[in-house]
Amino acid sequence: MADSQDNSIDLSAIQIHVLIIDDDEPHAQAVAESLERVDYDCTVAASGVRGAALIESDTFDVVVTDLKMDDMDGLAILAKAKEELPDAEVILLTGHGSINSAVTAMQHGAYTYLTKPLDISELRAAVEKASSRLKLARYNTQLKRQLDEKFGFEGVVGNTPQMLKIITQLQQLAPTDSSVLILGENGTGKELVAKAIHQNSRRKNKPFVPLNISALSEGILESELFGHEKGSFTGAERRRIGQFEYANGGTLFLDEVGEMPMSTQIKLLRVLEDGQINRVGANEPIKVNVRLVAATNADLAQMVEDKKFRKDLYYRLDVVKINLPPLRERRGDIPLLIEHFIKEMTARHGREVEHMSKSARQALMAYDWPGNIRQLRNVIERMVVVDMDGLLDVDDLPEEIAPPPRAGDEPILGFDGHDALVGKSLSDIERFYIEKTLLLTEGKREEAARILGIGERTLYRKIKEFGLNQ
Repeated sequence: MADSQDNSIDLSAIQIHVLIIDDDEPHAQAVAESLERVDYDCTVAASGVRGAALIESDTFDVVVTDLKMDDMDGLAILAKAKEELPDAEVILLTGHGSINSAVTAMQHGAYTYLTKPLDISELRAAVEKASSRLKLARYNTQLKRQLDEKFGFEGVVGNTPQMLKIITQLQQLAPTDSSVLILGENGTGKELVAKAIHQNSRRKNKPFVPLNISALSEGILESELFGHEKGSFTGAERRRIGQFEYANGGTLFLDEVGEMPMSTQIKLLRVLEDGQINRVGANEPIKVNVRLVAATNADLAQMVEDKKFRKDLYYRLDVVKINLPPLRERRGDIPLLIEHFIKEMTARHGREVEHMSKSARQALMAYDWPGNIRQLRNVIERMVVVDMDGLLDVDDLPEEIAPPPRAGDEPILGFDGHDALVGKSLSDIERFYIEKTLLLTEGKREEAARILGIGERTLYRKIKEFGLNQ
């Protein structure tokens, strides 16, 4: 069984985050401490309203909530959790007189209910059972991602309906030899899709040759595509093999094909029809066996109407068409892309990153990404390179993406800076930094405790000791 869970997927290493909601705060703390002893990461909310706010702002795997609370009952918490955290499991705590309500909650999606007085072993067993289902779901997701990477679709990342449809389309057409036309804005990953097609085709052991048409002048372009003989034009000091010849048996990817001059379009069409090229300055044709994948951000159909692109070449290229959506239209893929690029960039630059803050993720999710996936990838690389503390946060974001400071925000160093703390008692200094860290994390105790380097229970005691209003 251990062998089947290979490739660094370790179910026991998956951390489960539990939210405990109970307006009987000592009881909530006791529940949290009992679960923390068996390595669950727990957060406590001493009211239904506070619990609902945490569900809205943070991510939890299991929610343990009292059914009867003064401000917001467990059924309302269940509805909130199902709306905000659809993958989370909800466990209800109830007295014997409220079992009918608990059964109703089960019918509305609660995982189970436990009666008070609470049996700790029964609680741990229920949380463990709920966690096992969540861990298995995550394991399957990671395994599927690893299988996709193993078989060459690692560059095409996404789980939104648009991208799942495209990945299915790629899996179907990759083994064929049909020409493919990839449409999409700059930065949407057209070359990655072309590589995925090549890597999953019978040609994968032959060259994949990319050529950007827009980067070449008309004279140089024909030499690049078809090659030339020595002396065929000024500067042709020796014979040169063109990209068609170099890609023989493999795949030629022509990016920005809409920029191709009409004269070159005619020659390209002839190659696609006859399967042979002529080097510039040569008389004898050379047979080539190349799969062509073309891409553009232009509207080729409109260019055909405007007589700027040959109709016969357009139909020759447009055997199978793939439309890549811009990143702003597939925002649901941004979290997956973030994780993908963090993994790539930490490996590339030899950096260690624990995780990304919720505020930074929200800023990345809210941005419009005019440069699409390429821009997101560059931003993540920048964050990984400039990061100093292992947490990718808003201070690592470029200025155009970082959220603006809110009115009334103060620097984390209060008073007038470091010197103003001189002469204060250690207790005053400790209180000050705990208060400022809680402000910085918007009251999120787990994140504040991590920044301060103390346990969440210790932080809770300090908050009570200093009378901080959190």
